[in-house]
Amino acid sequence: MNHAHGREVPLVSIVVPNWNGRDYIEECLQSVQGQTYPRIELIVVDNGSTDGSRELLRQEVSAMPGMKLVELPVNRGFAGGVNAGIRAASGEFVALLNNDAVAAPEWLARLVAHMRSPSVGMAASKILFYDRRTVIDKAGHLFYPDGLNRGRGAGEADAGQYDEAGEILFPDGCAALYRSSTLEEAGLFDEQFFAYGDDADLGLRARWLGWECVYVPGAEVYHRHSSSLGKYSLEKAYLVERNRLWVAVKLLPWPLLLVSPVLTLWRFAWHAASIVLRKGLAGGVRRDHSAWGLARAALRAYVSAFAGMGPVWAKRRIVFRRRRLASIQFLRLLFRFRISARELAWRD
Repeated sequence: MNHAHGREVPLVSIVVPNWNGRDYIEECLQSVQGQTYPRIELIVVDNGSTDGSRELLRQEVSAMPGMKLVELPVNRGFAGGVNAGIRAASGEFVALLNNDAVAAPEWLARLVAHMRSPSVGMAASKILFYDRRTVIDKAGHLFYPDGLNRGRGAGEADAGQYDEAGEILFPDGCAALYRSSTLEEAGLFDEQFFAYGDDADLGLRARWLGWECVYVPGAEVYHRHSSSLGKYSLEKAYLVERNRLWVAVKLLPWPLLLVSPVLTLWRFAWHAASIVLRKGLAGGVRRDHSAWGLARAALRAYVSAFAGMGPVWAKRRIVFRRRRLASIQFLRLLFRFRISARELAWRD
């Protein structure tokens, strides 16, 4: 890592959460070392790994000057792991990079260059598939108004359709840049979520406070998608649906929250069609498991969501007490960056 100090160049803390990533964490760290940005602080958080990657990281610390290793005794999920890294960070900006992702050399420099406006608190990367670098994983996020989100452009061939920098709703936690002052004001990732939907929750909390998010197409990252649990995992389906409900209750204005059950039923109708036709994510889960297995995961998600709803209502009161945007402004944002139930269900 190049640490050419200069007062005009802000320090960026890169937080890399690791859980059983022995097979790919080294390539991720090499891509951090290869960044052209001159002032980097690298913080790796090991989330109670059991595959030998913790021991590997201890060796990396001695070989990589400036790297900090935070060791957690148990797996605290993406949210808990990242928060431990952010708390150890001292940069003006905090970048997140998944352990299963590889950043192009200009990644960080291009993200920081788009944070000049003080109203911009977040920056989103162009995330491509690691093994198919001409196919988009995510170019920012789109939102379905029952609390679910999906990566913009997911699965599309990268033909330049997302090569223009501009506003996006919120960044994907796989590869994002946050202003430290944004995190101080909005709060860190919600550890109740454990994994999935936590980046949407943080991004929308920051949006309620008036922070903007910019998408930077030149900031490329290559991602091994869903390497932790698997793309069609029932555990992932459970976490996504449970956390979707928490996002809705915690962050949606009352008019939208009241109609969100109807929107969810409409989405389920499209999911049912996708299961029958074996299309989309639900169709993929059905191919790998069963419709009954998927139904049980959904039922488990709702039981868990309602069991955890007390703290979520308390957090909602805090969000709405502190917000700077009017509900109509927030609804306009969601409408601008919306995704339809059909596209959500059928796009794989």
